[in-house]
Amino acid sequence: MTYDPAADGAQMSFDGRMSYGDYLRIDTILGAQSPLSSAHDELLFIIQHQTSELWMKLALHELDAARQMIAASRAREAFKILARIARIFEQLNNAWDVLRTMTPSDYSTFRDDLGQSSGFQSWQYRLIEYAVGNRNLAMLRPHAHRPDILAKLEAELARPTLYDEALRHVARTGLPVPGAVLTRDLRQPWAFDAGVLAVWQQVYRDPAQHWEAYELAEKLVDFEDFFRRWRFNHLTTVTRVIGMKRGTGGTSGGSYLKRMLEVELFPELWQVRTTL
Repeated sequence: MTYDPAADGAQMSFDGRMSYGDYLRIDTILGAQSPLSSAHDELLFIIQHQTSELWMKLALHELDAARQMIAASRAREAFKILARIARIFEQLNNAWDVLRTMTPSDYSTFRDDLGQSSGFQSWQYRLIEYAVGNRNLAMLRPHAHRPDILAKLEAELARPTLYDEALRHVARTGLPVPGAVLTRDLRQPWAFDAGVLAVWQQVYRDPAQHWEAYELAEKLVDFEDFFRRWRFNHLTTVTRVIGMKRGTGGTSGGSYLKRMLEVELFPELWQVRTTL
């Protein structure tokens, strides 16, 4: 017997009514892939990067919400958001597994068609890095040709980072965060601070007394854990496909990505583990 969903009340006619495809603009999304070559794997390459940009858009949306909640002393509400951001990066990590099925020979069939374009130039990724503390001002230059994007990046540099907001919140609870940290130049990248390490030592030595700060710290570490894995997977994917060649955008490729692995967003939260 053939099942008819209409018999159970499913809507089957959408003439003049909103459908699934209408709401999600599926035609627009599926029409956004325009390979420049006849290479089979170029579609994989395009879709992997486009979907990553969509996940990054969501990550930025959630990072904005998390910072607003923490700034308003609603850290407990931010915990769910921070957990979601970590899982977004888990999705971004999984995407590398698909791209790694592309061999060096596959990539060589369309690499020249990319010109100077490179993931290095992703302004959403740059916004994420700025939002979480890796504020390298040199990275404004690849976006100088787009005043609208440059304005977004400059606006982000004027805001406290996720870590800044976390430390400001912890200070409001009475923990002795150094004043110089709370009034630092926000445009500059985070620099390790012994006074901040001492605060986290106090929190981790008595979690029950400082449970909210302890939970906030662990949520930050959880996020950076997934973020580091994303960077590592990026490196292994690149070196698997092009070895140590230069990137299409002129970067040193694998060498550049290796240096990025050394960047710690929340160094005191990692070093506190050694001191306990």
